Amino acid sequence: MADKKEILRLQELAHQARYDLCNLCGSYGGNIHMGGDMSMIDVLTCLFQHTMRVAPELQEDPERDRFILSKGHGAACMYIVMALKGFFDYKEICETYGQIGSKYGQHPCKTRLPMLEASTGSLGHGLPISVGLAASARQRGQKHRVFCMMGDGETCEGSVWEAAMAGRAQKLGNLVAVVDRNRQLMTSFSEESVIMEPYADKWRAFGWNVIEIRDGNDMSQIAEAFDGLPKSSGEVPTVIIANTVKGKYVSFMERQIKWHAGSLNETDLQTALKDLDTALEKQRKEL
Repeated sequence: MADKKEILRLQELAHQARYDLCNLCGSYGGNIHMGGDMSMIDVLTCLFQHTMRVAPELQEDPERDRFILSKGHGAACMYIVMALKGFFDYKEICETYGQIGSKYGQHPCKTRLPMLEASTGSLGHGLPISVGLAASARQRGQKHRVFCMMGDGETCEGSVWEAAMAGRAQKLGNLVAVVDRNRQLMTSFSEESVIMEPYADKWRAFGWNVIEIRDGNDMSQIAEAFDGLPKSSGEVPTVIIANTVKGKYVSFMERQIKWHAGSLNETDLQTALKDLDTALEKQRKEL
């Protein structure tokens, strides 16, 4: 279980990840999906730094946990969080991101990087892949978990719900879906385009165990949710619904549709970094 010291460590790692992401966005010549990266970065930090059994030295371990980023356009965020865990070199990410031939594409590529189970980004494909991985683990008698990170807009895809039904039918208690519920799509707020509520009840109707995080950018709540996962040997898959804010902690990005993707000039970059420092200081005081 995470104590205050661990929560502070995770908060500082998430702050560093946001800092690194902003610097990458400021140096890259194109757009980066900053809004959705900023909303899910706290959850990803907790997963890689606290919850999942993953590390560079465990790459060949059959019992390490598996992670699928179904929300493939959040690749930059994932690269940076994994770099802080020691998987990748942040300097290399900054120097090569998005370039032809780079290992660090705008969507992740399994053939180029270690510890990636699949090339992703075609929304709705990650959970079906995760169901397959979890079912295979069960057949082999392996005890690890399979985690799948999705965006809430992505769950409009029918393949997600086909996989949800299959995961429950196959009694995959080793499967954990994580939804970044930031309520924004690329060009609109989600409830304006597709009414998703009652969202958690939809997952319950498919037979899943549901854990809701009221504030999916609050590290204490995130760690509590993941620490409360049932045993992987159970027969019911779990979905963790993290209610987040797109563009979290950067004043001009929060809940702004235009920041689904964008680039930072020097003035905006310095404003963003200052906002992040202010947010971390507030978190320290509140903890």
